[in-house]
Amino acid sequence: MSLTYLAALAISIGGLAVLDRRLRLALFVQPARTMVTVAGAVVVFLAWDALGVGRGIFFIGDAPYLTGVRLAPQIPVEELLFLVLLTYQTLLLWRWFSRSRDARTRSASDDGPPGGTSRAVDA
Repeated sequence: MSLTYLAALAISIGGLAVLDRRLRLALFVQPARTMVTVAGAVVVFLAWDALGVGRGIFFIGDAPYLTGVRLAPQIPVEELLFLVLLTYQTLLLWRWFSRSRDARTRSASDDGPPGGTSRAVDA
């Protein structure tokens, strides 16, 4: 039994939370919405995993860095943290890119129409 992978996942999620707090992207702005979004995606991915295990597509194999604790046959507890990491990271990236795009759009609209169409009025 090894806690290496579990610890790496937990540290990575913690790092994402620090970035999230600093940049105010998701969890520290809209906590309920963020939790529902991440939890919903994790449920979908766990169902996907269960389907893959049931069809013999997904299996654990030789895994020296896992704890050995299983959520279900062939689904280690680390999978849950990995899916949280995956969905939280994706949400943060989406929010950051959306914010960047919105800032560029606002900046472009504040500069006035392109082509310098504003003219001085003759008196």
